[in-house]
Amino acid sequence: MDDFKISGQVADAPFTLTLHRGEGMCLLAMNWRDDQPPPDDFVGFMIEFREPQAAGDTSPAKWWTLNNRLSFTDASKITDKSQLSTRLSPIQKFRWIHFPYAAGLAGLYSYRVTPVFMSASDELSYGTAQTADVALKRETYPDALDIGFTRGFVSSQAFVDNFADGSGSVNALIPPGATSGDTGLTFTSTDPKAGEAYAWMGFEAREAILDLLDAAIADSTAQVRLIAYDFDLADVYERVLKLKGRIQVIIDNSGSHKKAGSAENTAETLLDTALGSGNVLREHCGGLQHNKFIVATGAVNRAVCGSTNFSWRGFYVQNNNAVTIRGATAIKPFLDAFNAYWEAVDSPAKFEQEGLGAWSELPLGVEGLDAQLCFSPHAPDTARLQEIAEDITKTSSSLLYSLAFLYQTPGPILDAIAGVTKAKDRFVYGISDRAITKGGLDVTTPDGNTLPVYPSALSKNVPSPFKDEPTGGPGIRMHHKFVVIDFDKPTARVYVGSYNFSSVADTSNGENLLVIRDRLATTAFMVEALSMFDHYHFRIVAGQANANAPLVLAKPPSGDAKPWFDPDYTVEYKIRDRQIFSA
Repeated sequence: MDDFKISGQVADAPFTLTLHRGEGMCLLAMNWRDDQPPPDDFVGFMIEFREPQAAGDTSPAKWWTLNNRLSFTDASKITDKSQLSTRLSPIQKFRWIHFPYAAGLAGLYSYRVTPVFMSASDELSYGTAQTADVALKRETYPDALDIGFTRGFVSSQAFVDNFADGSGSVNALIPPGATSGDTGLTFTSTDPKAGEAYAWMGFEAREAILDLLDAAIADSTAQVRLIAYDFDLADVYERVLKLKGRIQVIIDNSGSHKKAGSAENTAETLLDTALGSGNVLREHCGGLQHNKFIVATGAVNRAVCGSTNFSWRGFYVQNNNAVTIRGATAIKPFLDAFNAYWEAVDSPAKFEQEGLGAWSELPLGVEGLDAQLCFSPHAPDTARLQEIAEDITKTSSSLLYSLAFLYQTPGPILDAIAGVTKAKDRFVYGISDRAITKGGLDVTTPDGNTLPVYPSALSKNVPSPFKDEPTGGPGIRMHHKFVVIDFDKPTARVYVGSYNFSSVADTSNGENLLVIRDRLATTAFMVEALSMFDHYHFRIVAGQANANAPLVLAKPPSGDAKPWFDPDYTVEYKIRDRQIFSA
């Protein structure tokens, strides 16, 4: 049985259930059997889950019922919150992403999904449930490869529920102007829930980065090398100080980073004093030193890379990823790249002579897992941009991408994505910077429509029962750089790293880029992609709704009206969405 996709086994249930294992999350996809529409009185799904039990615990495991934010009446007027249980307020979607509170426990998480029906007198009844179990392990591949994400949803109802202070500001948690000055390096939160909030916001990416540094601090034999593009986060800075005598640091000095008063300048001055002269280097390669990686030797033998900057925004506001590589041989390319950057300073030609632009196979010791790594700036004979664009054009089934600067850096990647999007037999979901103007995001749906998400989409005139959300401050909030090709095929692969899929990232900047060919890894990025698409697509819908009319669940239709699920069976891209994830 695949451990990245598990099917429900209840033959009598009128629908199928497919679980996709994500990182700290699980995608549930449902589809009525034989691809037929449900009866009109079907009003959604009740979803329950059960956590793994501790070893030796023989007591009956408790089933927990997920809650909905919507109900058949205005949920803001419901005082008994048990009425929002999906038993009484079912989910009216054919897929749902669940974030278990304690994801990563050893053992199997059980899911039970039950169809809910409503009579003409509004009485609810329940059909045969479908069940399936999945292991949501803490590491993608233990002791080899781990993928982690930030939560990235300061602008979300979940953040409002758990951590917002009611003023619409996050300044008690995140320093204002943290990217211009040393405020981030010295900031201490006054929020009593800060510890819980940071763990929630930073999620698995924060954990991966801080755990690596903590492991290196604990191992006196570990040598650490760190490259930072942004550097204003106290949690990272304070750990670097504890590695005195065993760490070297490279910090970018391009653009605003080299201006007087920048956090990066402040960090350089403080670290020069704390770590000793010759252990901190400033550089920008040919454009940006855009890497954000840490590598540690000794018993740790671990590297972490990806899109997460060592900054307040990188950890706590933006959608980002962190990829952890383990093993002495597997991390050697990171050490070689650090040394090459250190010696080359701002000479791309000198860096290129080291040959690190070629793909390096990462020996991770997992059968069937093919991971390769390369570094920029590339020489002309190792440039990767056109190669990746050509691979995108080979998409046979599905393309999902999250690219922070797609439209700011037009070229072969944008052209390739546009070509695949036009192909009616490919399923494409994308999220990127705005195509027309700067600010906000664009969500591209599988019908080729590109819809804008403005920063203020849910910051005013919010339809009940939703609440105003903080914006998280100026700047981009989706910072990923990944492309998932054919997640549902044996040829599944994902490109990911600090690399912005642009010509300057290819031949000018300091960057890291991974290609991972593996179903489990690509499923993790697929689930992350869907969590963002659903989040931001809902913001679009809610932002367009009548603020004076509450959003409510649909009851069975009367007369010539259509049921809530009619678009899922009549709109082409919604049909494919329902089919591809439940297959």
